[in-house]
Order: sequence, then C-alpha cells, then structure tokens
Amino acid sequence: MNSLNANIRDNKTKGELNSLRNNGNVPAIIYGGEAQNEKISISKKVLKSLIERENFLSSIITLNVDGKSQKVLPREIKYDIISDEPIHVDFLRIVAGIKVRIEVPVKFLNHDKSPGLKRGGVLNIVRRKVELKCPSEKIPENLVIDLDGVDIGESFKISSIDLDSEVSPTIQGRDFVIATLAAPTVMKEPEKPAEAEGAEGEASAEGAEAASTEGGEKPSPEGDKKEGEDKKPTEEKNK
Repeated sequence: MNSLNANIRDNKTKGELNSLRNNGNVPAIIYGGEAQNEKISISKKVLKSLIERENFLSSIITLNVDGKSQKVLPREIKYDIISDEPIHVDFLRIVAGIKVRIEVPVKFLNHDKSPGLKRGGVLNIVRRKVELKCPSEKIPENLVIDLDGVDIGESFKISSIDLDSEVSPTIQGRDFVIATLAAPTVMKEPEKPAEAEGAEGEASAEGAEAASTEGGEKPSPEGDKKEGEDKKPTEEKNK
C-alpha cells in the first residue's frame, strides 16, 4: 500500500492556491463518510511519482495528515490544460460499508506456462479493466487470470474470476468475456502445385523459342546458300 504525507491548508483565494502550486505543492480534498471534508496539500513531486505507477486511481493510499493516518482512494485528478501538470486531487475516505464504483485492472499470470501461447497463439484482451461495485474497504488490487495450461480456443469470462461475495461487476445479466486465446493470425501463402509449375515452365520455354525467331529470316530447309552459287559460270555459255 502506498503512503503519502499531507498538510492541512487554509487557502481561500485563487492567488493563495497559485502560490501553493508555485511552491511545489498540489491542493487536494478528502471527502466521504460522516467526517467533514478536509482541505490538504501534498508534494507535487511525490504525487507525480505515484501517478506514474500503474493503477493509481484504483489503489488505496495511506494519507498521513499532520501526524494522523487514514486510508483514502484517489477519485479524480485535475490537470493544467497547458503544462499537463496535476493541479488538484480528490480523495475518498475508506469507510466500512460505503460502496463505490471503481475500475479494477486485469492481471495475467504465467504466460510462459500456456501451451497455446507456446504454439503461437495470441492473447486477445477484450477488457483491460473491469468496473466493479464493492465496499471501499474490499476493493481488489486487480483481477487475476492464470494462463497456466491454457490452450488455443479457450476464453475467460467474468464468471471465471473469484470475487468476494460483496463485490460484483456493474455489468449485470450476462457473462461477458474478458480475454480469449486465439489462433495465430498470420496465414501462409499456398504453394503452387507441381503440375502447374511444370506447365508454366514449358510455356516459358515455348515463348522464348518464338521470341528468338520473331523478326528474323526463317532458315532454309536446304541450308544457307551463297549468292550466285547455283548459276553456271559464264565461260560455259560461250562454249
């Protein structure tokens, strides 16, 4: 569980809030339960390091406010439209019995133990997060799917995940799919039949032979004769 130090703030004007931000802090508020809302400030540097981690908005955080600790759930982060820096955070108190709607990430284990993946199968993830309705003190860190022994053609539905009796998906009435292990998508080009290849080769040879004689003289069946070869010498005519 992550922890974060915070200080009580008493800022009333926009200028005071800007001064707080310029000093490297982010204003925030804690709400929920019977206690009053608390205005606090937290370090921007520490906050950004937590935001960069996966699943910040679905992780329970321990806030240490002026020496007193309490568990909270980040619900909303507001960012500056120009700098994209965080400028405000809402935290919900974790109070027993209060139910919340929250998106919980899906985590896949044992990829190397799946025979389907070893044979080139593809893990097709339909939902990377699932929205749940649950008591704030029973929010699961993630929904685990074990790929050990899973082969091509198998699918994972919400019913295959073990949930607490007080935790339920917000989508009701159908057993929706979270992921499937599909067959490889790359298809091999079919090879040409041997007969077709032979016929193609013969056709190419015939075409080459025709091209060699096109535009030239056809060979004489009697062979080439030199000009004047079949004429008698003029001396014989004079005799």
